[in-house]
Amino acid sequence: MGLKQVKIKQSAVFTALLLVLVGFIGFVEKKGAERSYHGLSVKVHGISDVYFVEEDEITSMLLKTFPHLTEGAKLEDIQLSKLEERVERHPFVKNAEVYNNLKGEVLVTIDQYRPMARITRPLAADGYISAEGLILPTSSHYTSRVLILEGDGVDDLLAAKDLSKEHQALLDLIYFIDRSEFWSAQIASIEVARNGDISLYQQVGRQRIEFGKPVDIADKFERINMFYEEIIPKKGWDAYSRVNVEFKDQIICE
Repeated sequence: MGLKQVKIKQSAVFTALLLVLVGFIGFVEKKGAERSYHGLSVKVHGISDVYFVEEDEITSMLLKTFPHLTEGAKLEDIQLSKLEERVERHPFVKNAEVYNNLKGEVLVTIDQYRPMARITRPLAADGYISAEGLILPTSSHYTSRVLILEGDGVDDLLAAKDLSKEHQALLDLIYFIDRSEFWSAQIASIEVARNGDISLYQQVGRQRIEFGKPVDIADKFERINMFYEEIIPKKGWDAYSRVNVEFKDQIICE
């Protein structure tokens, strides 16, 4: 067999394989287009087994918003991106992925925002601060036991929507407490004055800790820790009602 004949034979084999591949792809696409919808499955990833987003809530919302999600509907007619956009409008949904499987099921997986602190007001609605610094509404499903923010200055926080844009210093203070196992257990609440001054209230101990502006955070907590380790053992927990660490290199106890 000559070289030319071998090349012709190889070319014919390649062409035949290519036609088979194209036909197979066309067959798969045709079958994919013919696939029918066979149910909706929602999975929410909990945060320490806490669910601010209920799976049944999302399922009910999607079925109500998209009435064409009915048994036997064509999958190609279901716009998964629209479902994803709707789920991500939920205030506690950080990220959503919507896709389908070979069984014809539409699958929704959800990551939640983690509430890091709660803003409370006596005569108005509360709100949460997420780990990203975003303001979230409260949830009708669950109340998270987190750091409390209160006082005359919290209205501005709720109005800000994103603390990283206008209140980064306060957010840094919340981060500092949240990331410390000891301080997150010891500091129960933060009072925010209208001028931005901070006071801390403890789980153990009746002292009001006057922090001043949320700056030099690590240094101020070192002085609070010094109060715990050096002053309280000598004077006792009830000796003082006020501790001030606002001024550099000072601890004022009264």
